[in-house]
Order: sequence, then C-alpha cells, then structure tokens
Amino acid sequence: MDFTFTEEQQAAAEAAKAVFSSAPPDGVPSPALTPGAVADDLERRLWGKAADADLLGLLLDPRYGGAGLDPIALCLVLREAGRVLARVPLLESTAAALAVQRYGGEELCAAVLPAAGRGELVLTVAPHGRTGHDAAELAVQARQDGDGGAWVLEGTQTAVPWAHSADRVLVPAHTGAGRTLLALVPRDHPGVTLAPQISTSGERLAEIRLDAVRLDSSAVLTTDGAWEWLRDLLTCGTCALALGLGEAVLALTSSYTSKREQFGFPLATFQAVAVQAADRYIDLRAMEATLWQAAWRLATDGAGAPAAPGALPVAGDIAVAKIWAAEGVRRVVQTAQHLHGGFGAATDYPLHRYHAWAKQLELSLGPAAAHEEALGDLLAAHPLG
Repeated sequence: MDFTFTEEQQAAAEAAKAVFSSAPPDGVPSPALTPGAVADDLERRLWGKAADADLLGLLLDPRYGGAGLDPIALCLVLREAGRVLARVPLLESTAAALAVQRYGGEELCAAVLPAAGRGELVLTVAPHGRTGHDAAELAVQARQDGDGGAWVLEGTQTAVPWAHSADRVLVPAHTGAGRTLLALVPRDHPGVTLAPQISTSGERLAEIRLDAVRLDSSAVLTTDGAWEWLRDLLTCGTCALALGLGEAVLALTSSYTSKREQFGFPLATFQAVAVQAADRYIDLRAMEATLWQAAWRLATDGAGAPAAPGALPVAGDIAVAKIWAAEGVRRVVQTAQHLHGGFGAATDYPLHRYHAWAKQLELSLGPAAAHEEALGDLLAAHPLG
C-alpha cells in the first residue's frame, strides 16, 4: 500500500504554506478584549492571495477553471490554514462550490463555479440548524409551487459562518415528505434577514431568517444524499483545521518549554513535562491518521470506487475522525495552557486565541459525544464482514 501524497496534492500543500505563512494568528483584536466580533469581514487580502495561488478552485473541474483535485488535497490546504487561524471561508466556499458541481445543473455551475474559483463569488454553508443540536435540514422547510415551479423557503438557520461576507449561502431544507434539498440563497435576496451572532473564537456569525424566500428551481439541488455528502465533507475539513491548529499549538508549547527555565533547567527537560508533550504528540498522530482515512474514503467513494466487503459507510470514518479531532484538539490546547502557566492567558501571546478557535472547532458540526452516538448507531445497524 502507498500512503504517500501525489505530486499534485503535495504541490497544493506547498502553495498553501506559501500563502498562509504571511498570516499572523493574532492579526485581529483579541476576542477576550473585544465586546463584539473581532472583525466585520473576512481577511480579503489573504482571500485574494489564496485565489491567486489557485487554492479556491482546487476541487473544481478544469472546465470551470479548477484543478480537479480531491478532498485529500483540500484537507492538506486546510491543515496549513488551521496552523495560522486563517480568517477565510476556504472550507465553506470550496465545499459549497463542489456540491454545486456534483449536484447542480449546467446553468447553475456555469454561473457560480468560475467566479467562485477566482474568489470573486464567496460561498458559505448553513450547517448547524436552528439550535445546533437538531438536524440542520429540519430548520428550514421548502415547498414547490406547482410541477417544477419555484421553491419557497421558510425557517431559520443559526451560527452560519461568514454569512455577512458571503454572496450566497447553501442552505439545507426539508420538504416535509422525507426529502432533503440544498438551496443556494443570495445573501441579499428578498425575504432574507441576517442577525449578527458571535462565535467562541470571536468571529462574526449570523442567524439567517428565511421568510417566504422564492428561488428558481435551477438554484435548488434536489439529489438524494447531497446534504449528507456535503456535511461529511465539511466535517472532514473541520478535522483538518483542528489538526493544523493542534500541530501549531504543540510547536508553540515545545518552543516555550525549551526556553523557559525552572530551578535552572529548561521545563522541557522535566520528565512530567516531556510525558505530557509526548501524549499530545500521540493525539495529533491519531488525529492525522483518522483524518486521512476519512478524506481517502470521501475521495474514493466520490469517484465511485467500491467499498471493501463489510466496511462501514464513509460516515463511520468521518465520525471516527471527528471524535479524535474534537477530543484531541481539546487535550492539546489544555496541556499547552497548563505547561505555559499563566503566560498562556496573556492576550498579547497567541495561545489564548488558539484555545478559543480549538473550542469552536471541537464543537462545530457536533462534539465527540454526538459522533460517538452516530458511530454506535452505524455499528448496530451495519453487518460487519
């Protein structure tokens, strides 16, 4: 078996390193010192650099100006973005664009994808539902006028990332007859109202209210399984962000404990410190292994490759990756705070910002407990060969 990345995947990772190396993790005011959001918009300069490096169209087909790569390449890029807490909707916009490419009509693809790949059209997704606990698709109801007519959307989605900066929001909705669809809603469409919300990391989110929002049927993706596939991709990408963040935090901790002395010796030379750091290194390697397994399953299942006999659905690998990502990143930042002592809470030092982002990523798209329950349901229902 060959576990190495392809030349194209490695090139994407190198391009991401070059782009995100200029992004300081403390480039905006501290969330601990800011009463509202740390910023009103995404980092447009960084977004432009990502577009110039062709990072926004990695997964799009070449006929839309993309590179035609797979979710593994996206996760390699997101890992680099997570290291510096890059304030760009790279995951959300890429995932939404790929969903449009997979499940949308040619007219919609031609209108959306080239501009999204160039960074001129910013997309996002509403993945959390009304409360963050119930299924996201249940928060909005969709009904169709007549046979093949316009769709009408009613409901509320909460904690939508980058909604104030995005041009269009991909919203999951249900028809009331057991069907789930995805609607690509312009942010300024009649009937759409945004109310500001603030994330744990200090970023600006939005509650989106849809009041009799009418959309042409071409803007609605009705293929069965589209939302489940998109949710899996978003979850996998969240794991990649958590991995990059955790690796940056462990490196920060290693540097600090190597320089900070106690009783005349560097903290890193104390056995108790070394053991804790080693445990967190093991967490990161487990996060990495489960991430690439999940990304590989997404890539191969999406390409139509048959699963191994008795293998769980790809959702099982996604659940395992998110369990490790949620628990692992929490342990990494908690250990970092412990080994930094009071210095870790200093607002002119980036660790406190990493901690806030880690908590956001831990809970985003479900904490470990939710994915453990989902994994248990899969194991109970699936006959293993």
